[in-house]
Amino acid sequence: MTASTFRTPAVPSLATGPGIDPARWPDVVTRPRASRLRTAVAERIVRRALARLPLRVRFGGREDVGLGGPLMDVHDPDAFFRRIGAAGLIGFGESYMAGEWDAPDPVGVLTVLAGEVATLVPRPLQRLRGLWARRHPEAQTGTREGARTNISHHYDLSNDLFALFLDETLSYSSALFRGFPAEPALLPAAQHRKIDRLLDLAAVGPGTRLLEIGTGWGELAIRAAARGAHVVSVTLSREQRDLALRRIAAAGHADRVDVRLCDYRDVGGSYDAIVSVEMIEAVGAEFWPVYFRTLDRLLGPGGRIALQAITMPDDRMRAGRSTFTWIQKYIFPGGQLPSTEAIDRVTADRTGLRVERSDGFGTHYAETLRLWRERFIEEAEAVDALGFDATFRRMWTLYLAYSEAGFRSGYLDVRQLLLTRQEQETA
Repeated sequence: MTASTFRTPAVPSLATGPGIDPARWPDVVTRPRASRLRTAVAERIVRRALARLPLRVRFGGREDVGLGGPLMDVHDPDAFFRRIGAAGLIGFGESYMAGEWDAPDPVGVLTVLAGEVATLVPRPLQRLRGLWARRHPEAQTGTREGARTNISHHYDLSNDLFALFLDETLSYSSALFRGFPAEPALLPAAQHRKIDRLLDLAAVGPGTRLLEIGTGWGELAIRAAARGAHVVSVTLSREQRDLALRRIAAAGHADRVDVRLCDYRDVGGSYDAIVSVEMIEAVGAEFWPVYFRTLDRLLGPGGRIALQAITMPDDRMRAGRSTFTWIQKYIFPGGQLPSTEAIDRVTADRTGLRVERSDGFGTHYAETLRLWRERFIEEAEAVDALGFDATFRRMWTLYLAYSEAGFRSGYLDVRQLLLTRQEQETA
């Protein structure tokens, strides 16, 4: 479920108890063997960074640093700094999974850190990133085989797990609310509002030949079929496909929707509209040209493409493009968030497609994630009953809080993009 493709020489952790399964969590139950120099440098950088932030960071229950704000409680400073010294932000996340640090308001703490991410490490040291940052494992590359493995790692965990914290639409992407704060009862309507806006952007209506790349659990295909469209939807997740087919049949649209277990590169035909929701993040930066060339190939004359994509600042995307992250190791193997500039570059250089419209609504994703996170925490016993242990719950809670903080800080955004083909001018 969370097997790591990277191993470091390790020693038993003094901070973690017998409850952590070493077979499932080998890099959490043990501390990496970091040199004293590397650990000392990491401690100096981290302490100096935290001291100037609006946080209250307590080390070992005694010493506080920071300007005041949300509390970050580091129970085992030695393990915390050793992990960061050995693995950077991967170590930061694994330290939380191990219970070596905690926070009453993790989103508050992570929002402050996300807002300052570009300056936490001094610029001279940022230039040395290549000397210490881990590289992406070859197995996570977005080839056909790698993509299947990457998608299965996350989306084939358990349909029942996702059903515990998602709403009845089983939509696992940002909703679009009418106002804030959002309430759980409003989430299904907000998800339909998001879907309908994408379908409107793509001009999906009666008779439209629609391609959906990334089926999810079928809600977008159901709403498109209800408009009279004929839908081909492709996914690499067997778990999602099986449930999506049942949901589509139950909605009475089995005759209008064809759900295929298929890589996007292997799709044939021509479509009036293409829609894809938060799938580009799983493609991998080296395959963005292939992805957009495929869209260009499949789009019929006069067709429209509506994408929903999580984006990040272009400078941060470029700086961290080759770095292996905690999210990639434990949550989304092979993932890479694009910038809007990167999408513009690759479409202009490799295709006839152009972005005609781009609308951001990152604050809506923050609210969506808050609702998911609160529901996930409430369902702790049910998560346990599905066979997921306490370390998994800490990992998933950090993932949801980490993501929410990215949107609350403005470091991340989510955008709906309309792409059309730039037709060649005739002489």
